[in-house]
Amino acid sequence: MDLSAEAAAEPEPTPGRTVSRPDRRPAGRLTATAGDNGFETPARPAWMRWLPACYFVFVLLLETVTPTGWAVSFLLIALPVIAAYALGPVSVAAVTVFAIVMEGVVAGTPCCTGHNLHQLWETHHVAAYIATGLVGLLGVALAAHRHRQERDLVRVNSVAEALMRTLLRPVPHQVGHLLAAGLYRSGEVGTMVGGDLYDIRATKAGERAIIGDVRGKGLTAVRTVADILGSFREAAHDRGDLTAVAARMERCLTREAEEIPDDELFVTAALIEYDALAHQLTVINHGHIEPVLISRGEVTAMTGPPALPLGLGDLAADRPVARTHRFTPGDVLLLCTDGLIEARDHTGAFYPLLDRLRHRFTDRPAPGPADVIDFLNTDLPRHTHAFHDDVAILAIAPNGSTRTSPTGCAP
Repeated sequence: MDLSAEAAAEPEPTPGRTVSRPDRRPAGRLTATAGDNGFETPARPAWMRWLPACYFVFVLLLETVTPTGWAVSFLLIALPVIAAYALGPVSVAAVTVFAIVMEGVVAGTPCCTGHNLHQLWETHHVAAYIATGLVGLLGVALAAHRHRQERDLVRVNSVAEALMRTLLRPVPHQVGHLLAAGLYRSGEVGTMVGGDLYDIRATKAGERAIIGDVRGKGLTAVRTVADILGSFREAAHDRGDLTAVAARMERCLTREAEEIPDDELFVTAALIEYDALAHQLTVINHGHIEPVLISRGEVTAMTGPPALPLGLGDLAADRPVARTHRFTPGDVLLLCTDGLIEARDHTGAFYPLLDRLRHRFTDRPAPGPADVIDFLNTDLPRHTHAFHDDVAILAIAPNGSTRTSPTGCAP
């Protein structure tokens, strides 16, 4: 697959749009229907909905090519059960009545099948009618049970998704002196529950952001995600530099590991602080993927000495090293988790993040955070159609129209 050609044909993304969660369904799937709570019930494949009709046509065709003495109409006994896998209880009951009527038509209609009318009430045909009715009752019960399970599944997923949306709040278009956009995909199919996290806050010390990846995924990681985000949101507003914020989160994770208990609990994270007056970024990397800077038509990884992941700080004698970088209007900083760069295509190749960003943004007008997120939101599914790990992406850029200090005074 030529990703370069497909990306070139992709229409330009709309500036200023923040993507919180993509809604992309595989081709060939029916649109799901929304329940009473607004969340969607699972969509069934189109072939499953057409299966009862196809089976009925098959029986009719079989009747025309087989000897008259063979009671082909008996095959219609299975029709209600086939319908129960895709239709509701009322529809299954209607299919049952239809199947009984058609059994009679096939069994005793001289003009259509060549049978005699008196055969309609022969003992074996009557037994078939009764059997079809009983199978229909079982089909109605099966369809009703399936419908209840689908509603329960929707309810459970809605609670889990509401929880995750509470933790990973939508990224505002503007946070202090920064423009921002975010994207989240869960590795758990059909849910938003995962172990990746991000957040951004405007504080007196400047705009501070975090992106992280909890060891593990799914429901087992949600508790740690909640603790880390809660600790960051409190520590970000406290006095002290970014190193102090990281130290407070380290203590929080240590207590969490003792309560679970889990001696191997850790979180890889990158902490960011932006000073609008100095046009400067401060970065502390706790074993996380290196941030990517898009600046003046160039795409580079911000390499440097990483620290141990949060939760493993006691294993190192030295404190994390904070690095500073120039960050001016027109620049975009991209933060992501390993679910992005480790997404594989059908050949097993990883997603080439830097190459794809260079192909899209090199020697072009400076993009905004929403432009970068929109591009990845369309380009990543082209590379891989199955996500086996959580994906979190956060893009930030200085607001070029802002010329005030974090306290609201002009510089």
